[in-house]
Amino acid sequence: MINMIQKAKEQVLALTTAAYEAAAAEGSLPAGVAVKAAVEIPKDTANGDYTTTFAMAAAKAMKKNPREIAGILLQHLQLNGSYFASAEIAGPGFLNFRLSRTWFADVLAAVEAEGNAYGTSDTLRGQKIMVEFVSANPTGPMHMGNARGGVLGDTLASVLQTAGADVWREFYVNDAGNQIEKFAASLEARYLQILLGEDAVEFPEDGYHGDDIKDLARAFYEQYGDSYKDTPKAERHAALAKFGLERNIPKMQSDLRKYGIEYDQWFFESSLHESGYVAETVDKLTAAGCTYEKDGALWLATSRILEENYRRAGKSDKEIAKLDLKDDVLRRANGFYTYFAADIAYHRNKFEKRGFDRVINIWGADHHGHVARLKGALDALGLDGTHRLDIVLMQLVRLMRDGELVRMSKRTGKAISLSDLLDEVSVDAARWYFNGKPDSPMDFDLGLAVREDSENPVYYVQYAHARLCNLLKTLAAEGSPVPSVGEIDASLLTDPTEIALIKELALYCEELRLAARDYDPSHINRYLLGLAGAFHRFYTACRIKGEEKALLSARLNLAAAARTVLANGLGILGVTAPEKM
Repeated sequence: MINMIQKAKEQVLALTTAAYEAAAAEGSLPAGVAVKAAVEIPKDTANGDYTTTFAMAAAKAMKKNPREIAGILLQHLQLNGSYFASAEIAGPGFLNFRLSRTWFADVLAAVEAEGNAYGTSDTLRGQKIMVEFVSANPTGPMHMGNARGGVLGDTLASVLQTAGADVWREFYVNDAGNQIEKFAASLEARYLQILLGEDAVEFPEDGYHGDDIKDLARAFYEQYGDSYKDTPKAERHAALAKFGLERNIPKMQSDLRKYGIEYDQWFFESSLHESGYVAETVDKLTAAGCTYEKDGALWLATSRILEENYRRAGKSDKEIAKLDLKDDVLRRANGFYTYFAADIAYHRNKFEKRGFDRVINIWGADHHGHVARLKGALDALGLDGTHRLDIVLMQLVRLMRDGELVRMSKRTGKAISLSDLLDEVSVDAARWYFNGKPDSPMDFDLGLAVREDSENPVYYVQYAHARLCNLLKTLAAEGSPVPSVGEIDASLLTDPTEIALIKELALYCEELRLAARDYDPSHINRYLLGLAGAFHRFYTACRIKGEEKALLSARLNLAAAARTVLANGLGILGVTAPEKM
């Protein structure tokens, strides 16, 4: 990847450092001063294209006024052959640099050379990373939280792949433990109610009350009749749970496939229990001296593990006391392992058995208290969960329509599921909106999501791509195909909207880098809105068709570059890039 933003920043620092060394060699500035200077892009282009704090960072060590240092540096700057046409002093000692036409031409050359690969890098090459996301209980339809987690996980995986990582997408199926027993008990009650009457069978107080349970029980009855009426409870529960899961899991898979999400693996919790891997993991924790028995149960000394971790991290006794640390049960008095024990085993499997360098989980914010406990357990197993396990906590989603909170589907009259949502809005709209900043609560406006105007951001971006496709196709048919960058004079692109558009094209690589660094793929949404806006402004201000050949060619190449980058960014989001709308 050619990241022209990074190249420009590195060059500013190199030019400034070379100027300092030249000034120090002639005695104008003290020699041997190590300077840690920042290079930034000013918000106001009146202050140049790039700025450095070199003079201010060096002032104390050099015992000179920052503006005086900046003035000396300016006298020694050698910009020939660089990406910069000029530099000047501003404010208390900033050195502001202005880009030359060479940089703008090289941005267009980079987009053309890399094409569909523009924006990719090898930053994470050699790293094997698992992204686990959604992992909804298979006891009912997927809800809005699952819809958001699905997009965030899938898009983050795509972002990490652009950075060169070997990425694995996984869904963890919780098909064992208490929730499956509750699922079976709920199905059993509805099944027996069909046979004996609703008043004859009490429904479990903590059971699953949804209509989907009634539908599954009815389907079970239609297939098996009363053959399970008098069988032992355990056998009946096993049959009902198996029947329900065999229908729910394929439905989850088909809903997610419709949503544009495919997993490398659906990993079943039951496999960990059946293979003895949970028991083995708990034995390892016991061998490490991290468990104890109390009231017939086996406990993990979570509070001790976390206290040691927090002390190593520099937390004080007072800070640790406020955390109210507690221990966790791994194996109940009845001999059954807890969900936490299975979760530890599952993550041990990820690191120890399958060799992932890093694991990223997309969880709801309500799992916040579970993060440190799981990392601590992995630390106790010698797997360095503190540094190798990353958790992205996402906030809640509210569905809105015309300013009103929506809880029920217009079609079914029931709580809105992912399937219901995709009956109301397009997959493109759902994937765009749910890819908001993970740590921010979000409102999904159903009315806005189906609008076909510039107020709807996904429509606005897709329209920019379609408009470009139509423009380039029309001009090609008229005898003006897109020229290669080597055939144009990029110095003709001097209009402020042309310059702004090229800067936006360069910014794509940087936004992808930040999205991978921050585990925040919403960087791409915000970027694409900016790029679409820059294109629309360029297209309004700068005529293409009918211009003289040299300018027409330069603008055509710029338009083609914008189309490429829009398509690349939409592809990362899993949103289509239409050629006509």
